[in-house]
Amino acid sequence: MIGPARLGLAGLVVAGLAMVASAQVVVATGGVLRVLDRLTGSVSDYDLAPGQKQVEGRLTLRLDECRYPADSPLSDAFAHVTILDSGLTDPVFHGWMVASSPALSALDHPRYDVWVLRCDVPDSTNPASGSGG
Repeated sequence: MIGPARLGLAGLVVAGLAMVASAQVVVATGGVLRVLDRLTGSVSDYDLAPGQKQVEGRLTLRLDECRYPADSPLSDAFAHVTILDSGLTDPVFHGWMVASSPALSALDHPRYDVWVLRCDVPDSTNPASGSGG
């Protein structure tokens, strides 16, 4: 028998998935991933196109797809990412990362943290890109 608390949590999850499914999303032409090397403290940002790979230390990052809400392009990014470790045959991460909640679906690696910052959006939707600085 499922308790009331579990039913409530399941209901919230289903409601959240329904909202995401009903929202219109745009598939971006690329996205930005950030890598933190915990050993050296260095931070690197990589703007990748779908299918493009980037090597960072032992890791090979591949951006599979980046999506953002059509009605608010700068509000959130959802990126499907595959991450390989040179010492292992299977990916250490393969799934969706959410920019607004990096801990929701995070890479579990002893040395590196990787998260999505944003998707690439057309300049017409990015007011900051039009300013001369």
